[in-house]
Amino acid sequence: MKALGTAPSGVLIVDKPSGMTSHDVVATVRKVLGTRRVGHAGTLDPDVTGVLVVCVGEATRLVEYASADEKAYEGVIAFGRSTDTDDAQGRVTAEADASGLDEARVREAASTFQGEMDQTVPLYAAVRVGGRRLYEYARSGEPVEAPTRRITIHRLDVLWFHPGVLAEAGFRVRCSKGTYVRALCRDWGRRVGVPAHMRALRRIASGPFRAEEAVPLEVWRKSADPASYLLPPVELLRPWPRVCVSEDEADRLANGQMLPTPARLSPGQLAACVTQDGVLVAVVKYERGPRSGRLRPMKVFWKKER
Repeated sequence: MKALGTAPSGVLIVDKPSGMTSHDVVATVRKVLGTRRVGHAGTLDPDVTGVLVVCVGEATRLVEYASADEKAYEGVIAFGRSTDTDDAQGRVTAEADASGLDEARVREAASTFQGEMDQTVPLYAAVRVGGRRLYEYARSGEPVEAPTRRITIHRLDVLWFHPGVLAEAGFRVRCSKGTYVRALCRDWGRRVGVPAHMRALRRIASGPFRAEEAVPLEVWRKSADPASYLLPPVELLRPWPRVCVSEDEADRLANGQMLPTPARLSPGQLAACVTQDGVLVAVVKYERGPRSGRLRPMKVFWKKER
């Protein structure tokens, strides 16, 4: 029996450098590993560095679950200047003296970003409005109303503050998927009464993956054995409950059969079914049966030897 084929398959945690798009990273991984089945979970803007979760082979079928996790970032906000992109790459749209700001005021404003809220998407974003990307309207100068998104800011901390005409503050934020940190910086400036933009940003965590376990892309590309950096696909489901099954039970799941289980899960909860040696068999959903719980296969990864 085997769970996965011989083609490269797994999860690569990349420390993305500045100046590359997330698609550039995917293209590099495709070339190095010699496979087209590569995707990523959670886009990073070209000037943003840090954790990018790259899925290879069979692991690409799990991208939807990896993308649903919260993110964490460290960055620098500049008070006293706004740009059309809300980051340091854009054209300056407004300036004001920020020397009246102090750390207490900046921290107080940061504390107001807590919990669920509506966030207006930056004008330079890939979100579609009326069949076109939002940034296409911005580049052409056509008026358009930017949509809002429901996001969650779990925590926003000020790490340091430097006063001045163009004041700066270091920050750390933990937020939901879909949050635009540059839009958060824009709105933070409005809370303190001066224009602002995001000067720098680094993603330090994407779901359960931390910067400490990420490999710099160039180091990985030049390594003697790039495939050795791939984590098993089941690592994408780290936070999930796991249910261990036998090979016979794995075969039944692979045939679309439900399995009775004594596992105590909530109705509708997803879990990772694994073999005794930790190989991913299937993503399953727990259903309450007449006598016991049952596991319904949702995505199967287990395959028989031919």
